[in-house]
Amino acid sequence: MRIQPIRVLKPGQKIRVLVVDDSVVIRRLVCHALEEEPSIEVVAVASDGALALRRVAQVNPDVITLDVEMPEVDGIEMLRRLRMNDLQTRVVMFSTMTERGAVATLEALSLGADDYVTKASNAGSLDVSLASLRSQLIPKIRQFFRSEAMPAIEKPRYTPAARLHGQVEAVAIGVSTGGPAALAVIVPQFPADFDIPVFIVQHMPPLFTRLLAERLNSMTSLIVKEASSGEPVQPRTIYVAPGDHHMLVHRASRGFEIALSQEAPQNSCRPSVDVLFDSLAEACGKSTVAAVLTGMGQDGRVGAERLAAQGAYIMAQDEASSVVWGMPAAVVRAGIAQQVLPLGKIVPAIVEHAVHP
Repeated sequence: MRIQPIRVLKPGQKIRVLVVDDSVVIRRLVCHALEEEPSIEVVAVASDGALALRRVAQVNPDVITLDVEMPEVDGIEMLRRLRMNDLQTRVVMFSTMTERGAVATLEALSLGADDYVTKASNAGSLDVSLASLRSQLIPKIRQFFRSEAMPAIEKPRYTPAARLHGQVEAVAIGVSTGGPAALAVIVPQFPADFDIPVFIVQHMPPLFTRLLAERLNSMTSLIVKEASSGEPVQPRTIYVAPGDHHMLVHRASRGFEIALSQEAPQNSCRPSVDVLFDSLAEACGKSTVAAVLTGMGQDGRVGAERLAAQGAYIMAQDEASSVVWGMPAAVVRAGIAQQVLPLGKIVPAIVEHAVHP
């Protein structure tokens, strides 16, 4: 998994963006959405992947916004060539809200794209489309950079890892930016006889989460599925929260049961890690192992605090192995991460604590 450190911008330095899309309308829309952001500069545009590769050599952008479907050299092939040449430019994919678009986006993320946004639908005026695009795209670009004036994140001192007392009944994982690639690393690490149910919240829209679950299911002997409301929780099963729905776990007469909700987003997210963690704090509290992985923002921090207050065991991914150290950093800063580990050691630690409490 290719990890780049957050780049530090000097005072007055702008983030240089190359916009790649075969649609003139989309290129103009993206440029217009970015031009009012003072920290971002569009340095070039391109209508296909072959031209874009030449533009990369000419202008050396910090970020490329890349359409998936283009003539001649499409977005997937361009991305493959970028990474084959070890070009470290950040790439944000543009995806359509279709099955084909979702499949292509997941493929792009597996090939080293850093994040994605969905194309604006024909659901309003130009101003509405611009506002929607800005709200999605600008934070996705800025998350890979920080100002030189901002202090670097200090590495806190962690308390020694404590062991859980009693049986583990649930494992919960929250993840966002960099999540599909991170999950592709950790899900195959779960043993085939891992009997404890695993609940995953990955920030993704509808359709994408189903395809993600299907992709992960092909990588493990466990069952990976998109969660359904009202279904009883089974062992040896990994449940992925469906896009646009919060996933909650409740204690039922014969075990646990999943509930889905479309209540208001939390931390601008639906599904939200906090909602899952809150439900587990009530359902099984100290019998939970929770991990917060790579992602922008701080979704999961409040829920992790509530879990920790019940005696649950909390882990966070370390900065070096995170695409964006936002969500795990929030948990670490709150002082509730009992272990801070590189991605490859998260599941071995979960198994160790779950099987040998």
